[in-house]
Amino acid sequence: MGPVLGSLIGIMRRPSEMFMYNMLAFAAGVMLAISFLELIPQSIELSSIWLCSIGIIVGASIMYLVDKLIPHIHPDPNMSSESKKLHKTAFLLIVGIFIHNFPEGMTIAVGAAIDVRLAMVIAIAIAVHNIPEGICTSAPYYYCTKKRLKSFLISSSTAIPIVLGFFVASFLFRIISESLIGIIVAITAGVMIYISGDELIPTSCVKNGKRWGHTKIFSLIVGVVFVVLLSFI
Repeated sequence: MGPVLGSLIGIMRRPSEMFMYNMLAFAAGVMLAISFLELIPQSIELSSIWLCSIGIIVGASIMYLVDKLIPHIHPDPNMSSESKKLHKTAFLLIVGIFIHNFPEGMTIAVGAAIDVRLAMVIAIAIAVHNIPEGICTSAPYYYCTKKRLKSFLISSSTAIPIVLGFFVASFLFRIISESLIGIIVAITAGVMIYISGDELIPTSCVKNGKRWGHTKIFSLIVGVVFVVLLSFI
């Protein structure tokens, strides 16, 4: 629902930049807290501390290679509508997010394999993260084409790999060993840490190349506290 809701907002009325940046920071806080408080300890329990460490490195490396092999223009709420390259930029952004969303679907399945509650928290974090992305893909594409429905559908299609990633990972967990599941859990942590450090935090805290206030830091902290409090439910 994250990409779909974001795409709908993008072709209707965009929320304030401050709200969007704070959403990204909140999602970063949730993802980091889940990685360090839930996924990494669970991975160590299922496999070993060494396999967990390797898994984290592998997960981050996978996302790095994907970024290098498939250019991923990070969503920018300040994307200029007067840019001559806006149409190409919007298209590349959609393609990049489409491909990057597959591992995100797998992370939800990892959470489901451990605990349904954890799966819900991960899903919420990914949804919150994907709403601004949906806005930043549908809005510029709609500006270029003036076709509201087409822009909505194309932007919303970035939700498809999330669903595919979830079902692929869910199937794999039925046929692999517990140790291998532990490694995959660690890889998932590496993916989420990479996404937070490479995309969410830098995007939320910098505006036009300069640091932009401190509210986003507190949004990130709120995300961490959110996960901590949910552990007692």
